[in-house]
Amino acid sequence: MEYLQDLLKQLSAMSLSDYLDIAIVAYIIYRVIRMIRSTTTMRIAGVVVAMLVVAWCTQLWDLHTLSFLLNQVLAVGMLSLVILFQPELRRMMDHLGSVSIKQLIRPEKKLAEMELIIAQTAMACEVMSREKIGALIVFARNQRLEEYFKTGTVIDGKVSEQLIRNIFFPKAALHDGAMIIRDGTIAAAGCVLPLSESHRLSADLGTRHRAGVGMSEASDAVVVIVSEETGTISVAVGGMLKRHLAPQTLERLLRQELCKDDQKDQEQSPLIRLKQMLTHKEEKHDEK
Repeated sequence: MEYLQDLLKQLSAMSLSDYLDIAIVAYIIYRVIRMIRSTTTMRIAGVVVAMLVVAWCTQLWDLHTLSFLLNQVLAVGMLSLVILFQPELRRMMDHLGSVSIKQLIRPEKKLAEMELIIAQTAMACEVMSREKIGALIVFARNQRLEEYFKTGTVIDGKVSEQLIRNIFFPKAALHDGAMIIRDGTIAAAGCVLPLSESHRLSADLGTRHRAGVGMSEASDAVVVIVSEETGTISVAVGGMLKRHLAPQTLERLLRQELCKDDQKDQEQSPLIRLKQMLTHKEEKHDEK
């Protein structure tokens, strides 16, 4: 009870700037956690956290020799991490800088745009699957994938069924590479992706499928593959390949992977909740 009284006393003493400070820090932590969810960065973060915990335990238990060694490793190790993982850190800073006020205020618009993009992609894949036209479509999420733009051609075009099919038309100049969709647009096409070296993949899978799986291993992207030989539609996420998908299943899977975070942001947004409360009050007032 005394602890609760102290807590209430501290809360009552807090000013508006204190609440704003806490909200900003919590939002930054939330965004950083979302950005490091990929397999590679999570392993790095896990190693760093484990070393910090061990260093803290050595100081707590007065293990002076081990504490000295760990401090030296941490001093050099942090610098090594910055050098070795400079691309990942650069992408993280780039992603932080790309968050606009419009995205924070109107997350429902972003969700509606993504649903339209998914529908257009599913329709294009259905036609290409039927006509056995190979395709490799990458949906960038938190990681920006700008390093892959240099291997292809920048498009910056609106996502539509016709444009997707034209890019992957067998006689088109960019049909052999990958298309990258980012921020609601076809950012680039004809891009070269890293090939997976996983031994779990079936021997009958070609370069297109291995590139799709390799991209999903190296980033948090969602990759759609249409086989040129069989017309089979597949999706690679987190190094896992889901094959033989129907167009309806593809659309549902893309919604699950690409819209879940936007839907969650929309549900958690204070502005959206305030809008829903005001709408609910207006409806009750009209009923009276």
